[in-house]
Amino acid sequence: MAKSSQDSSNKQIVSKRRIADHGEVFTAPREVNAMLDLVKQETQRIDSRFLEPACGKGAFLTEILRRKLEIVNSRYRKSQIEYERYMALAVSSIYGIDILPDNVADCRSLLLGICIDNYASACKLKCECIPTDFIETLRFILGKNIVLGDALTLKRVDGSNAPIVFSEWSLVMGDMFKRRDFYFSSLVDSEMGGEYFRSDMGGGTWMPVPVREFPLTHYKRLKDAE
Repeated sequence: MAKSSQDSSNKQIVSKRRIADHGEVFTAPREVNAMLDLVKQETQRIDSRFLEPACGKGAFLTEILRRKLEIVNSRYRKSQIEYERYMALAVSSIYGIDILPDNVADCRSLLLGICIDNYASACKLKCECIPTDFIETLRFILGKNIVLGDALTLKRVDGSNAPIVFSEWSLVMGDMFKRRDFYFSSLVDSEMGGEYFRSDMGGGTWMPVPVREFPLTHYKRLKDAE
């Protein structure tokens, strides 16, 4: 499976060794944009969720974030609080998995950098003037959403062999976020977790069940609820 990535030189290959060991070939920006244009309306919804199961350094995810932040900038830049709230929501809607630690670290860093640059430009601030607690909120969300793992085994590859867990983030009641954690396996295969709900019309469906739920928390204090 080809991975996505983007750096300053837009290289598609890091090394022949990584191709041999991991099949790592990155998708070029032109192809990234052409593919995302096929679902353009979704990329412009702030809360529309995206998962890249072999995210590399994040070309697809960074471009999705840029598109979402264009909407945030156009709607909310006149209010710093609303701007922060909806930037956090945009970031929380983006998920990635990669098997290589450097890719995961680079992807998180690139996504955070895009947020900082957009914030500084939209709010006419120097980067060092952006509230530290908000940057830490973004960093915390990215730490939960961009995961070192194997999308085929559905497990982490950090030595723990633990199942991949993703957090669902929902903006409710103004500045408050609701977080629910799910096993990735239950999201992709109903037989690996969930409950069957029968409707009054006679039908039914499997629904994943969270492994943990958190109380409503202010968007700047999400890390405190961990």
